[in-house]
Amino acid sequence: QLQASGGGLVQAGGSLRLSCAASGRTFSRSTVAWFRQAAGKEREFVVAIRSDGSRVSADSVKGRFTIARDDAKNTVSLQMNTLKPEDTAVYYCAAAGGRLISSYVKRLPSYDDWGQGTLVTVSS
Repeated sequence: QLQASGGGLVQAGGSLRLSCAASGRTFSRSTVAWFRQAAGKEREFVVAIRSDGSRVSADSVKGRFTIARDDAKNTVSLQMNTLKPEDTAVYYCAAAGGRLISSYVKRLPSYDDWGQGTLVTVSS
């Protein structure tokens, strides 16, 4: 079971940090990702960290969003900087066992554990 937290309202250009905690799953042996879903749109991949620590990011967030894992706390965080109004969405953390290869890491069906989502609103 995954629990996402940290969403809120922020002005454009600001920063926000999301956190994902797990029970019953060890993140260091998983691929953990953040997806987001804006109103009226499909859920999309944002960023992932694999079991070996390698990271994959969507082009839209490269250089602005950073995913990190704390193995001692079994948590994954998403640091979001230089936020834009188009980043407004419900953000979901998701996890899959092992190291997902490139062709699967951005795909929703690859993940079998999902958090409940946390809303991020960026005002202009």
